[in-house]
Amino acid sequence: MNCYCGNSKSYTDCCEVFHLNKGKTETAEQLMRSRYSAFVLADGDYLMATHHSSTRPIKEKKAIVKWAKSVQWIRLEVLETSNGSINDVEGIVTFNAYFFEKGKVDVISEKSAFVKENNQWFYLGLSK
Repeated sequence: MNCYCGNSKSYTDCCEVFHLNKGKTETAEQLMRSRYSAFVLADGDYLMATHHSSTRPIKEKKAIVKWAKSVQWIRLEVLETSNGSINDVEGIVTFNAYFFEKGKVDVISEKSAFVKENNQWFYLGLSK
């Protein structure tokens, strides 16, 4: 079975590696994909650990996990990646995350900003 993030690798060979190493990805897109898989698995600890400390919604962790468990995740579609490579310190990933909630399909469309600090990528928030 393919990884939740849509890569052709298995979860074990893809996002689980990052879930176990606390988000030490090489690229912003890898982090974004691993965060999507964490939403599928309702892994609030990973979502908080990979969210930049300046924007981390600690008080909302329980609500985020509850919501992530309440929907059925369908698929992730990465539309565009700007920067965010191994040699960058900033990156932007534009994506659609499809899910089924209350009898209908919905989508989160987001242009996300990522930043690398101390050689580790973090989700910063919506890109401006």
